[in-house]
Amino acid sequence: MSEQYTLVAEARSLDGKKAKQLRRDGLIPAIIYGQREPLHIQINEGNLRRALRTVGTTNLLQLTVGKDARTVLTREIQTHVTRGDLIHVDFYEVDMKETIKSEAELVAVGMAAPEAEGVGVATLALRSVEIECLPDALISEIPVEMNLIVNTGDVLYVSDLAAPEGVIILTDPETTVARFEFTREEEEEEVLEEEMMIPAADAVEVIGRDKDEDDFEE
Repeated sequence: MSEQYTLVAEARSLDGKKAKQLRRDGLIPAIIYGQREPLHIQINEGNLRRALRTVGTTNLLQLTVGKDARTVLTREIQTHVTRGDLIHVDFYEVDMKETIKSEAELVAVGMAAPEAEGVGVATLALRSVEIECLPDALISEIPVEMNLIVNTGDVLYVSDLAAPEGVIILTDPETTVARFEFTREEEEEEVLEEEMMIPAADAVEVIGRDKDEDDFEE
């Protein structure tokens, strides 16, 4: 279940201070949209940064504006291209009775059996999947059981993931999630063995080579 973090905000009048001046004063302009009319707000930058580090874009956030409390998801975080300063944040208000779509990060757990042989390592080929659920069932992570990779040729797909009850994974079930990769030394040995099996060019009989090279010039 998604953890909820509480953050205090203030309503912002578009006729008041410009966004640039707000940021100079340590306040970040933001907007809440979704279930009701869009509400422009401003939030203390330090408090907002701490909240975003905790909830990211995959956990519910309780935004309190005066006497009004709204449950939201962070949908867009705008930052300065070079400095990384916060510029603006979009929050989407959720209805606790309606399903929502979000992203869940994939986290590798356990160890693939071939890793014990020291020939390589199992790696993730996908970082996140799209999910759908009620807000109360929202999750930020889904474990990828690497121990399901028993042989070096085994591949894990989205269909192999186990989502909690109430969570539906929308990503194509045939999408590759994890695979085993040999170390570079192992790969180089395999290439060397293959090259040793290929005869040298001068040892191969050429059939039908009865024309001068000049015949092929354009």
